[in-house]
Amino acid sequence: MTNTVVALVVVALGAAGLAGSWSLGLGEASAPSAGMWPFLVSAAITCLGAALVFRARRTRDAERFSSSSWAVLAGLATMAAFASLVGVIGFEIPAAVLAFVWLRFIGGESWRLSVLTSLGIVVAFYLLFVAVLAVPIPHLF
Repeated sequence: MTNTVVALVVVALGAAGLAGSWSLGLGEASAPSAGMWPFLVSAAITCLGAALVFRARRTRDAERFSSSSWAVLAGLATMAAFASLVGVIGFEIPAAVLAFVWLRFIGGESWRLSVLTSLGIVVAFYLLFVAVLAVPIPHLF
């Protein structure tokens, strides 16, 4: 039963992605619009979710929900917080905090490794996307 519910959630998320990307406009293959790639990814997610629905009753090796499943919810919650803060204060601080929380509290890494790696990730992303590729993402510096 749980496998079927999870598969239906995947289908629902894919359908929501299809609707959202459709509203952005798809464009044409030669001139794609903003919604083209999200639409294609959402279509793949929907198809894979539908395949999961049909295979749900035959799957017996799925992992059971346990206390460690809360880490998945913590990861989703921190990602939602990251997404809501990026547009307000830029990506540097939310990205550093997200990486730190995932490394230290979800991954169980040391304080030193978590701090250094999270700062390194932000510097690498800044150099790649802002300095080299000139991607117009919200940033502080």
